[in-house]
Amino acid sequence: MSCLAEINDPRRAGYACRHDLQDILAIAVCAVLCDMNSFEEMAFWAEHKTAWLKRFLKLEGGVPSHDTFNRVFRILDPRAFEEAFRRWVGGLVPAVASGTLAVDGKTVRGSGDGAASPIHLVSAFATDCGLVLGQQKVNDKSNEITAIPELLDALLIKGYLVTIDAMGCQSEIAAKILEKKADYLLAVKGNQPGLQVALQERFGLAQREALHEAGHSAQFTEESHGRFVWQGFWVAENKDVVDTERWPGCKMLGMVESLRKVGDKESAPERRYYISSRVMTAAAFGKAVRAHWGIENGVHWMLDVNFRDDAATVRKDHAAENLSRLKRIVLNLLKLETATLAQFGKISLNKKRKLASWDDSYRTAMLGIKPAHDN
Repeated sequence: MSCLAEINDPRRAGYACRHDLQDILAIAVCAVLCDMNSFEEMAFWAEHKTAWLKRFLKLEGGVPSHDTFNRVFRILDPRAFEEAFRRWVGGLVPAVASGTLAVDGKTVRGSGDGAASPIHLVSAFATDCGLVLGQQKVNDKSNEITAIPELLDALLIKGYLVTIDAMGCQSEIAAKILEKKADYLLAVKGNQPGLQVALQERFGLAQREALHEAGHSAQFTEESHGRFVWQGFWVAENKDVVDTERWPGCKMLGMVESLRKVGDKESAPERRYYISSRVMTAAAFGKAVRAHWGIENGVHWMLDVNFRDDAATVRKDHAAENLSRLKRIVLNLLKLETATLAQFGKISLNKKRKLASWDDSYRTAMLGIKPAHDN
């Protein structure tokens, strides 16, 4: 609430505002926590939880309508909202972190409007603690290459291993990560053809066999529901393979080979290549690569399936970006909550949202609310 209080009210000065901005934002957080995914659902939920909301909010003008929620989130400055979000998350993670920070983009597919393309957001996800640390909207007629440095500039990433897919494999991004006192692990594909060829030659069959004999390889297998996955990981020092003037700080090269078998059908081997400023064992390299894929399951899949992110049809002004950010705030709240473990064991985030909707005491405890009349 203290972070939300720092956001300036975007409504016109002197305009008769029935509802306090902080009340509107707090209701929105509570409603999304309680399995409400749209402005209409937020207003509907608030109407039925007015007595509970009045325990800690002013609500001098009553409960906002869905038009009010829509209008406020359309004009709310997304940069100010993002800054408040980052300040809040910044208080939850160590000042000097470790582990993997996965950076990846997601398109909010329902946010397109006629000739306007759907918005695309780049998120930074701390895989060890499962928290989204920030997001950055990709500007129209641009791509992730420009958005990623802006996101990294705004975050305290010291100590992290920053993992990015091939779109972010750019020398400027590598330099930015080093400047922020972090390390990078960048995927290499056809957008860097010279680099890709050099890595393919370094990890030829004979070279992989030599690395295996030297103990610079590892493997991972997984089998479930009739699906079998095998992955091999190889690492090698960068000894004049990659130009360190072009790719500053590059110390290690890596390759992943994947094989998948579903029933009797086996896919062709898939190989991916990486460069890194951090020297790792093959096992540590494999763990970092697999951790990066966690952003798909831990953030993107959650937003689509549990929060109906792609189905959201808000499109005007800043509404889609701000609503998506609101969902990331709640996603972090759900990841942080552990009170249900003693009573229910480990339960899904979807069940946590439903429980928050049904149980006032659980919702109050999750939000850390101390009702005004108890102060």
